[in-house]
Amino acid sequence: MASELDRYEIVIGLEVHTHLKTASKLFSPAPVLYGEEPNHSVHAIDLALPGVLPVLNERVVELAIRLGLAIHGTVNPRSVFARKNYFYPDLPKGYQISQFEDPVVSGGWLEIEVNGKGEGKSASVGNAKTSMRRIGITRAHLEEDAGKSIHDVAIAGRDDSCIDLNRAGVPLLEIVSEPDLRSAQEATAYLRELRAILRYIGVSDADMEKGQFRCDANVSIRPHGSQELGTRTEVKNLNSFSNVEDAIEAEALRQRELIADGGEVVQATMGFDPVRRRTSVQRLKENSDDYRYFPDPDLIPLRIDPAQIEAVRAELPELPGDKRARFESELGLSGYDAGVLTANRGLADFFEQTAKACSAPKAAANWMTRDLLRELKERDVELSEMAITPHILASMIRLIEEGRLTSRNAAQLFPILVSEGGDPEALMIARGLEAVSDSGTIDGFVDAVIAGHSDVVEQIRGGDDKPLNFLMGQVMKASQGKADPGQVRQKLIDKIRG
Repeated sequence: MASELDRYEIVIGLEVHTHLKTASKLFSPAPVLYGEEPNHSVHAIDLALPGVLPVLNERVVELAIRLGLAIHGTVNPRSVFARKNYFYPDLPKGYQISQFEDPVVSGGWLEIEVNGKGEGKSASVGNAKTSMRRIGITRAHLEEDAGKSIHDVAIAGRDDSCIDLNRAGVPLLEIVSEPDLRSAQEATAYLRELRAILRYIGVSDADMEKGQFRCDANVSIRPHGSQELGTRTEVKNLNSFSNVEDAIEAEALRQRELIADGGEVVQATMGFDPVRRRTSVQRLKENSDDYRYFPDPDLIPLRIDPAQIEAVRAELPELPGDKRARFESELGLSGYDAGVLTANRGLADFFEQTAKACSAPKAAANWMTRDLLRELKERDVELSEMAITPHILASMIRLIEEGRLTSRNAAQLFPILVSEGGDPEALMIARGLEAVSDSGTIDGFVDAVIAGHSDVVEQIRGGDDKPLNFLMGQVMKASQGKADPGQVRQKLIDKIRG
């Protein structure tokens, strides 16, 4: 059975729905808020009361242009809003305003790092060999979000289905990829890169816990070497990276087992149970004809002036992929460190300011990827909530580079700087953490340790260097971590073997 299942490769296309970073909704002045009481962030337009008309939020046009340029797409000078008809209680109008034949953005691509062979330049992440693959993007179109149907008694407070329309009308961009992804891991790499871009350019906060970044995965399988696409199914409403990976793998396995047993894959909408790690059919998949798309008679076509596109292009920040490449080529960072530091624009900016101020980019990267990120995780806070600044971290790193502060004592000082800020040099002196650089003082520590561990010294003289680290630890302990480790090691070698 295993060999039979291995005959097939997975073909994946993703549809990402991301909330745009606006103060109000797509067609109404209702505020876009999260965590409000049900049905409190609504307007007559969202409720589809008689006589209301939609009015397009101008801000969403700028954000759509930003996204189109960032993914190397074509921002269309003319796009059309259409009515997508289906009848769910969380859509009071009985239709969703979306874009169909004429989207705001057509085409585009982004690059992801993948293991193994890929298109384009090769890269290195840590010790792993990776390559860059270009993933095509079919389109990105504007639409309004639907409300939420709540069936959970614990949430609704009663044994009924309840409707919360706070989310109805929130502006969305739906970003549809080409079926270019070949594994669940590639799918999550694509999603991480797309989310990083959205955040960098200020289009969306893309907070998955708030439902601002959701994914539907189109999954099919075909024999290795075949160019013909298999019948796809769509796994809906995946809202975490782990769920995306698990759902894709579960659905691909279901399809392989079905075909191996002589069955046939039927186009359908699938649900994913993360507890059982299984997919199941929810309904047979609708086609575009079922939605009865037609241009919305209440909205004129959206026309975008080329001058507006160029104005937005001029304001775009450096994108994460470009920043990663620059950190590697100009600052000498590893692919891994560059990837970690550019995953978040705030983190990347903090690093760049620190590296510039201390002129030691690799040391800055080490302190940030190791110590600063650990502090953020343990305290469960954002970088902006910390007292430490790039100037403070750079000052501490300069003390280390000058030999005035050992890395061991810096590790004691660092949590204080994170919590309280302050001047690293003044705190170092006040707490007695300044490194011992006087050669005579270090000689005294070294001599005392050698005298107290003659058996270890004989091992080293006999050609075994492993105990040298033990002696170094004893000297550092005697000096309360203030002695320069490089000096200590050299003095031990000179005195033992000299």
